[in-house]
Amino acid sequence: MSDVVVQDQVDVRVWGKERGLPYPYPLICHLLDVAAVFGALWDVLLHPRLRERVAAELGLGVGDARRVLAWWAGLHDLGKITPPFQAQVPDAFKALTDDGSYAAAAGAERLAGFRHELGTHWALVSLLAEAGYPVSRVQARSLPHQVAQLLGGHHGCFADVVPVRQAAAAEQYQAGLGQRGWQEQRRCHLEAVRRTVGAEAVPAGQLSAATSVRVYGLVVLADWLASRVEWILPGLPSRTWPGRPEQLDAHYRQAVRDAPGVVATARLGRTEFPRERTLKFEELFPFTPNLLQQDVAEVLPGLVGDEGSGLVLVTAPTGDGKTEAALFAAALLGRASGARGVYFALPTMATADQMFPRVASFAERVLTGERAVLLMHSAAWLSTAMDGVQGGRAADTWSLEEAVGQGEQEADASGDEFSAAPATAVEARAWLREGGKRGFAAPLGAGTIDQALAAVLPVSFNALRLFGLSDKVLIVDEAHAYGPWMQTLMVRLLEWLGALRAPVVLLSATLTGRSASSLVDAYRRGAGFTAPCAVQPAYPGWLFADAATGEVSDARAVATLRPRTLDLSLRQVTWDCEESEARPRPGGRRGVLREVLTPVAEFGGTALVCCTTVAEAQRTFRDLRRAFPALAREKGGIRLLHSRFPGLLRQEITADCERAYGKPGPDKQPGVRPASILVATQIVEQSLDFDFDLVVSDLAPLALLLQRAGRGRRHARGPTGRPAWARAEDRPALIVLEPTGPDGATEPPGSWGDVYDHSLLLRSAALLREKAGQGIAVPGDVQDLVDAAYAQDFADRLKEAAEQEAEAAARRLHTLDQRRTGAQIAEETLAVMTGISPPYAVRGDLSLLSKGTAEMTAELLTTRLGADTGRLLLLFTQEAGRVSLDEDGRLPLPDKGAPDRAAVRRIVARTVPVPGRWLPPAGDRPDLPAAWRKHTHLRDLVLVPMVRTSEGNGSTIWHGELDGRQIEFTRETGIDRV
Repeated sequence: MSDVVVQDQVDVRVWGKERGLPYPYPLICHLLDVAAVFGALWDVLLHPRLRERVAAELGLGVGDARRVLAWWAGLHDLGKITPPFQAQVPDAFKALTDDGSYAAAAGAERLAGFRHELGTHWALVSLLAEAGYPVSRVQARSLPHQVAQLLGGHHGCFADVVPVRQAAAAEQYQAGLGQRGWQEQRRCHLEAVRRTVGAEAVPAGQLSAATSVRVYGLVVLADWLASRVEWILPGLPSRTWPGRPEQLDAHYRQAVRDAPGVVATARLGRTEFPRERTLKFEELFPFTPNLLQQDVAEVLPGLVGDEGSGLVLVTAPTGDGKTEAALFAAALLGRASGARGVYFALPTMATADQMFPRVASFAERVLTGERAVLLMHSAAWLSTAMDGVQGGRAADTWSLEEAVGQGEQEADASGDEFSAAPATAVEARAWLREGGKRGFAAPLGAGTIDQALAAVLPVSFNALRLFGLSDKVLIVDEAHAYGPWMQTLMVRLLEWLGALRAPVVLLSATLTGRSASSLVDAYRRGAGFTAPCAVQPAYPGWLFADAATGEVSDARAVATLRPRTLDLSLRQVTWDCEESEARPRPGGRRGVLREVLTPVAEFGGTALVCCTTVAEAQRTFRDLRRAFPALAREKGGIRLLHSRFPGLLRQEITADCERAYGKPGPDKQPGVRPASILVATQIVEQSLDFDFDLVVSDLAPLALLLQRAGRGRRHARGPTGRPAWARAEDRPALIVLEPTGPDGATEPPGSWGDVYDHSLLLRSAALLREKAGQGIAVPGDVQDLVDAAYAQDFADRLKEAAEQEAEAAARRLHTLDQRRTGAQIAEETLAVMTGISPPYAVRGDLSLLSKGTAEMTAELLTTRLGADTGRLLLLFTQEAGRVSLDEDGRLPLPDKGAPDRAAVRRIVARTVPVPGRWLPPAGDRPDLPAAWRKHTHLRDLVLVPMVRTSEGNGSTIWHGELDGRQIEFTRETGIDRV
């Protein structure tokens, strides 16, 4: 580069990028590149109506707004014109400082804590004021500071507001900014980019929180795209390039020509929704809609209008087609609101994996334009959801047919948090999946709700997640399934989405009226309507809250094609789950299970037994195998499903259950299924399309029992599809086992711990006793029962009964209610303190998006409060002391050197989640291979050597030791602590 320095022109020796390049790239070129890419993203990602809205907020025309915002994007790295940053390339820094044009305080170049994005924030406040931008006495409402703070956050976090007095003498407070020469060059770069881009217009307004999020997202994406070596190398000027104004113009013109191509290659386009104003359900799905779906299809278009947005709440029993109703609503809302995609949020990784192909199929069949679809959760790259379609990768299995050598693991280019659908070409994997923070930039996705809720936690780049959700239809499944912590974060997220006018669809099978009102009001509050509304959901039914007017439609009740009455039986039992005598004691849980499951064993059909803990599910499984030995010998006669299997084995068991208990095919009349019992934990409650002839459950909160009951006779199997004892498809049987003490009162066993709140268990038992013998009408009784379970006057109503026992129960329930309310308030308060501020409280200070109101720890920043778990990796000891990751010795432990991505995937797919209390202290754990300690997904694993001890019932039993306790593993039961 030229060594002639004139302080009133850009010094091209000031570098901006150098990693992976033959020599440093001038900063001015990078600034112009980002401005050009920003313009392309503005054209592609923002709907024309949204561009007009942003421009109007700035008091500019759309063309001027585009140029001004592109200029702002170019200024994001102005803080690189500082001694600490330039000193990172010593030769370049020496060339700058040797000619005397630049001065700084002694040691300024060694200020490692001074980051260049902070320099951008501090320097721009005064420079933009010099440029004529309107200022305010309140710094946070001054446009120069708003822009400076926004651009200073481009590495993920926004810094605090810079006080007016300090901003006016920034170099005195931040020595890293340098002195003579540095400020002049920052001014020269600013003016050069402004002139080249043509951003002479001066905005008259301020930035709202919503517009700040949108501009921020575009800036970050533009910076990332224009920082790739593949982008820089073709435009890298010669070492002697002087950077005259006409050369800057030429560089920018070329960048403008290239920018649309790089945006398209990154798969950052817009999904196009069906354009028809009178959209018909049958045009989107290959079947006739049911009554719920038909009502949404006929009425929702008139409520939304041609250019509307808002929130749709759908409440209906499991199996009533809520998913298809939601996708139809998403297509309608997406077109009307100008959204560019959809994100389907689910409660767990397993349910997200199952929803992913449905979303991909919907996109392939219904949508046009850019249709990059990503699976989004923390272990998506490990998921088998896309096995067999990504780059020819073969599906991994628990039992391998052939041995795998240390160097024979197949290549796998997947990213850290996301997995792409087959419709997503290699370009999507090459950029969208390179880093976990880019996933919400894709137009379409399915994943966990955690990924969305992270947008309102003070984590790095949370504002980018908000940006990604701002232009999508967000569908939240199982909206009832979250505790107080996550529900509070959901309220905060809905406030932001309301402010962003982003369309939302909430789905629930059991949502109380109070919770429904809370969620709907949060969205309305964000949209600017603070007066609360009283929402009483229709069940089944739906309602719509308009983002433009705040009006909430009357809940539309619809009939169901399959009204049913749960044939409820409440069996009071003594808790003998831990006993193993051959003859169960009278009145015990073991004996009652034998009694109610005998028809299955003798006459065929299927049954679900839902247990509260993994340990009790394992004991129940073993006990039923002893009780029904003939059934246990049949393949699939008695199955077990819970969370404490190695991940890969659990996926295989789930797939086997889907085949055994799933929806019958349309081609033939189903017959009676062979006798089969599935013992499971709560994981069967959500999004698993299982159908059983009988459902038996331990006592649980009423809403969860109704979820489980939805797996009973879920699909129509016709007159020959069920055994004689379960022939009535409109009266599915639900047997609830209520643990009782010596006095006959509900007494949850100590082994349940805090899995469920005890006051909710007592409330549920009392309501079930009222319904026993008469049944529960579905859907007719559901909403009233769910609301009653949480009613504040529940204990008072018990007291009204004149019986002494009722008074005692009421006093006990009152005590437990107080404990539950206290815990709920504590969780809600902690979530409020942890989460970021609501949009209406930002008032120009974006630092409120990067911090909660309390000091945070890593533990508090998880969206699942109290999720204290570890992961075990079982090492199976073979002959001659060899260890392998599989029972048969075909997959050796890859401990030689750094494992490649495919090896990491195989390893983590075989880990087992266990409670954190099981784990030994860090210093007492077996040593990990050296290379594993540096790997994000491997460094926290706990290795457990396992030894084959016996063969039982045709199954190999393995034993090991963990923190002084014996553990046992079989592929039928998973991990059990003896």
